[in-house]
This record gives sequence, C-alpha cells and structure tokens, in this order.
Amino acid sequence: MANRARILAVAGEAFAASSGASMTAIAKRAGVGVGTLYRHFPTREALIMELYHQEIQKVIDLAYELATDLPPLDALRRWLEEVARYGKLKYGLSDVIHAATDGGRDDPNYGPFLGAIDALLGAGTATGELKADLDPQDVLLQLSVLWRIAPGDGADVRTARLLDLIIDGLRTRPSHA
Repeated sequence: MANRARILAVAGEAFAASSGASMTAIAKRAGVGVGTLYRHFPTREALIMELYHQEIQKVIDLAYELATDLPPLDALRRWLEEVARYGKLKYGLSDVIHAATDGGRDDPNYGPFLGAIDALLGAGTATGELKADLDPQDVLLQLSVLWRIAPGDGADVRTARLLDLIIDGLRTRPSHA
C-alpha cells in the first residue's frame, strides 16, 4: 500500500502541474517501476479517477469539520478556498472525470458533495448571514467556475475575486424599501 499512496501523492502533484503528465514520469517520480504503477492503476483513467475520489472526499469531509469549528462565513470561505485548490488538480482532467462519470450523473461523490454544501449553507442560514432560499445545486454550478481557472500568473488573484463574488451573492442583504 505504500507504493499506491506514493503513486497517488506524486500523481496529484504531477497532474496539478500539467494535465499531460505521463504515467512513465509519474512512476519514475514515485520511485516505482512502470509495471508497479500499472498493477495498481491499469489505465491513466483509473489513476485519475482514484485521485479524484480521494481528493473530493477530503474536500467533502473538510466542510463538516469547518462547519463545526468556525463561524459560518469563515467556514464557507475556507471551504471554498479548498474547493478552488482542488480545482487546480481537476483543471485539465475534467474531461476524463466527466467521461468516466457520464457528465457527473454517475458520480458517487455528487450527493455527498451537495450535502457538504448544504451543511455550510444551513449553518449560515441559521445565523441569518446567508439567504434562506439557497439551493445547493445552484451553488455547485457557481462553484464550477473555480474548476475552469487556468493555472498560472493571475490565477490566485482571479480565484480570490471569484470567491468574493460567490460569497457576496449568497449573503443576506438589508431590505431597501
């Protein structure tokens, strides 16, 4: 299992740097033979999907931890920042993930990810800081923009601006009569 974990760690770094990272380069960086890599992950798609499942589960789990540990808006902001970080991994690999999950319809992570969003929204709604009528699916559509930010110069600044826009759109506003 140590080889598998090392391969996944290296693959995550490699794919975050370049969606075109080769299986051979990943094996070399992980310090394993190509045969060992293919024994654990028979295809590039299998490696990408395992990495995706591992990373998305961490993001899902983090939502509940943050909702417990932080005030609602702080928890939401920190979680969205993690979603954006995760988006860097997914950037360039989304075609493989969408193909393997039938555009997300067959993704076993879809429901739990919506649940994580709902938990954070619920905490903010309970304090009155977030609008009461928010739909987790609508928020997920907003978040999808984070996965389309090309890595490189200006990506972090653009991400911060988009996070501000998303959060501002979710917040309650005083009524202007």
